[in-house]
Amino acid sequence: MSKEQAIKAKLKWLVSIKANGSSSEGVTLNLSTNQAYIRCAKPLRLNEVFDITLQVPNSDDSMEAEVEVVLSNMYGPDDEISPRGMIVRFLELSSEDRRTIAKAVFKQLESDNVEIDPKNLQALQTMTIDPNETASEAA
Repeated sequence: MSKEQAIKAKLKWLVSIKANGSSSEGVTLNLSTNQAYIRCAKPLRLNEVFDITLQVPNSDDSMEAEVEVVLSNMYGPDDEISPRGMIVRFLELSSEDRRTIAKAVFKQLESDNVEIDPKNLQALQTMTIDPNETASEAA
């Protein structure tokens, strides 16, 4: 783990999991631009790499990502304190999709009035800027 942790927010996005020739469903409990906690009935094993599709709420948009399991709660309790699921790290995610997540995280933290370290906040705000927007504004 790096010293700099990505800022995460409690965002519930539906997830389709495609692994080992089968598919299942889950929902994110926490989401950041680097990783997600996915609550699901059958978490996969540590270090397993697979594809997911995240459904962006209030939109017809979805995003595809390749992820790796970095923590799995396969056998522990399934309750509010430690829900059955897994933390996955995004291996492949487009910069546009990462920006969409950053905007959603920023909006959620703002609405929850969560205090964020100024350096982390600046990094998150930087990620929400669309380079195409800034290029067209400068023209």
